[in-house]
Amino acid sequence: MTTQQTASAAAGAKVFPGSDSRRYNYFEPKGRKATHYEDVTVDVQPDPERYLLQDWIISFGDGTPTYSKSWTALRCADWHRFRAPDQEWERTHYQRQSTIVGMIQNVVDNARRAGAPQRFDKAWVGVLQNHVGAFKHVEYGLGTALMRAQRYGYTQMVNNAILTNASYKLRFAQDLTLYLAEIATDIGGFDLDAGKAHWMDDPIWQPCREAVEHIRAAADFLEQYFAANLVFEPLVGELFRSGFVMQLAAAQNDFATPSVVSAAEADYERNLANAVELFALLVGDPVHGEANRAVLQDWFGRHSALAARAALQLQPLWSLPRVKVAGFLAAYEQARNRVAAIGREVGFVADLPPILVAEPAPIADVAVAGSAE
Repeated sequence: MTTQQTASAAAGAKVFPGSDSRRYNYFEPKGRKATHYEDVTVDVQPDPERYLLQDWIISFGDGTPTYSKSWTALRCADWHRFRAPDQEWERTHYQRQSTIVGMIQNVVDNARRAGAPQRFDKAWVGVLQNHVGAFKHVEYGLGTALMRAQRYGYTQMVNNAILTNASYKLRFAQDLTLYLAEIATDIGGFDLDAGKAHWMDDPIWQPCREAVEHIRAAADFLEQYFAANLVFEPLVGELFRSGFVMQLAAAQNDFATPSVVSAAEADYERNLANAVELFALLVGDPVHGEANRAVLQDWFGRHSALAARAALQLQPLWSLPRVKVAGFLAAYEQARNRVAAIGREVGFVADLPPILVAEPAPIADVAVAGSAE
């Protein structure tokens, strides 16, 4: 149905899609019928181009409106077309977060009742203390970057996707903090401050810090969302969580940590699906698609170089556990394939940067200092 155009703000002056239906909707649903998610998110945020006929009611002191399309270099003919595949909104978000927290607490409680932390291999205890303790700062840094980014989304659907992403990251940083604090009570001499010291000073983590800080410093909110989910996470986040911790923990008599970390991997699958949907929509935009692709390629080139250096500098971690059941090279190759596949799915990958194409240097050639216990 075509929408009648009018400049009047009087009641009944505008005809909305489906206004003559007994099942009234003021927006076009993505499918045949509107979902509950669409009912509570679509057009919740005002837009003078749709139903806010009197233009923005308030604005910032410099004249910038409450929400502005100029806050990102990407353009879209219709931002309201985006629908997050996970269809998460406030109620479902809190329900899911509560379920995850309860699951993690049950795992930790059961592990401690069984005396599991005392049976962790001693070398692995050092990994948990120093490097899993450092990684919580990665999660916190990305969470705070996305917490800032969500404010600038032009529609509630974009804001919801970025905000829930931020919430997942901040929750997982807290998960790791609480988990390490709890097992520390069962492991003598466990230093809860060691993770921060390694994050701040250990050469292994400095390229990772640099990559996270570049994401936090980006002025474009969609650059932050893009770099976090389509570049850093597959190259570094998954590499550490899945390729290192979840692969090696069980061989060190540690069955608790993989369960805690698995929640973050499930979080990322949801965040990735949302991000791919949004950026594929922007690349496929009939008016701005080619310009958007060029912007994404520029962002990818800069952030993938930083993330690749961060990933390569983590290589010595795979040599720290006493029992070695997985290697860095296989994990890194999977990470490279993952980020390339994501780029192809969205439609922005041109050529991978040289640092991603080159084979990793042998572990002896990677600069390391003070990275062990």
